[in-house]
Amino acid sequence: MERAAVFDVDGTLVDTNHLHVTAWWEAFRQAGHDVSMHDVHRAVGLGSDDLIGHLLGEERDTGQDDAISAAHKTLYGTYFERLRPFPGAGDLLRRLDSEGWTVVLATSAGGAELAALRRAIDADDVIRATASSDDVDSGKPAPDPVEHALELAGASAEHSFFVGDTVWDMRAGTRAGVLCVGVLCGGIPRGDLEKAGASSVYRDPAHLLASLSKSPLVAEG
Repeated sequence: MERAAVFDVDGTLVDTNHLHVTAWWEAFRQAGHDVSMHDVHRAVGLGSDDLIGHLLGEERDTGQDDAISAAHKTLYGTYFERLRPFPGAGDLLRRLDSEGWTVVLATSAGGAELAALRRAIDADDVIRATASSDDVDSGKPAPDPVEHALELAGASAEHSFFVGDTVWDMRAGTRAGVLCVGVLCGGIPRGDLEKAGASSVYRDPAHLLASLSKSPLVAEG
């Protein structure tokens, strides 16, 4: 049985969360909704439909959802060629690959957005598979994306881990039965990540890479 190193992408490997916040905030504004950037930031990590529902409530006019989502997609797309990875992102994936981990991405991104993120990470030589939002019925915090990533890797939950930057990531990983590792580079506080299930928390990929030999992942390996 393989062992998988599963990674969220936005806010974990690539510095995109605040770009998403700006794009969502403007998309909501264009649709006539006054949603604070703070609230948008706390919702980043959810799929588009779930994010809109989380912020506008179940009693909203759902007829606006497609237009809001499309506006966000268009606004965020203007950043594709300027996306930057967090320090150490590609090196961390390569190190894990060299130590026998099957590296898999689990992300709500797809299509051109996912392609832009992978270009930014620049580690396609070690990324073995990607579980995107198009592949599952329910996104995070449901376990489906992480479970699908494990299936793609042919790995068991007991011998795998998931790295993410949001409470939605930690909840998804916990429900999938994997060890959850949090990173702070997405802007979510340490306490929130730990409360949601993170067994350990690092500043960013570079910090995790530097701490790898003393991290809980050694025991998983």
